Amino acid sequence: MRAVLAPPHDCHQRRRLYAEQGLLVPAYTDPTTGYRYYAPEQAARARLIARLRRLGLSVARVAQLVELDAQSRLIELRSWLDAQNERLSEQTELVEAIARQTDGGDADLISAIAVREVAACKLISCQRQLDIEALDAFLATAQAEIRGYLRHCGIASDGAMTVHFHETVSRDSEGLVEVAIAYEGGIEPVDDLRIRLQAARREVFLPVPAACENFPLILRVYDAIETWLDARTDINSSGSPYEIYPGSNGASFDVAYPIMFPS
Repeated sequence: MRAVLAPPHDCHQRRRLYAEQGLLVPAYTDPTTGYRYYAPEQAARARLIARLRRLGLSVARVAQLVELDAQSRLIELRSWLDAQNERLSEQTELVEAIARQTDGGDADLISAIAVREVAACKLISCQRQLDIEALDAFLATAQAEIRGYLRHCGIASDGAMTVHFHETVSRDSEGLVEVAIAYEGGIEPVDDLRIRLQAARREVFLPVPAACENFPLILRVYDAIETWLDARTDINSSGSPYEIYPGSNGASFDVAYPIMFPS
């Protein structure tokens, strides 16, 4: 005996879509009225589909999940939920960043900003186009490759590392990132490693507090420096920002912008 799973009237279009997609095929369709009838044993699948759709998942993704065993489906959903929570955390911080911009910035961070002179040096570097998810892995592999090559060439490999953000890097967009290490001596470029001279310059910098080291909270540091720069009429930024490892005053790293004083 068949039973009708009695959905609200506004579910009619979705039920038809599910049937067309093979996601929830009715046990019987009345050829005269077009009513779809479902067997009692389909009730659990229907409830699962409805709950997955309420999560905002696409029909295609729901179709994948309903075919998994319960444990595998739970693993997938918890992984998805972790990603959603991380995304919400990022969105919250971006809203706070907009608020800080409106309110004039983060006063505690701004008070720690300073300017310093930086001597010219030679850099060996590696570049990659990537998003924020791939950043940490690239920093680790690029640093290991560069320091390994310096050691291979018999040159001290303990120079400071700088990470230059030539373009904006986020979860939604890729940007050009350059990992560079200062060195002394004579070497030749190899594979994807490049060599360039970093001219003497002035930079405005901020040691990064431990609480702000990870994305998206690191945006607070960049916002603070940019707010500081916006408030100065005697200083202009002259290039893209970079991070310096290790940092000053006991910080893991500094965030810095090259600057120039208008004539």
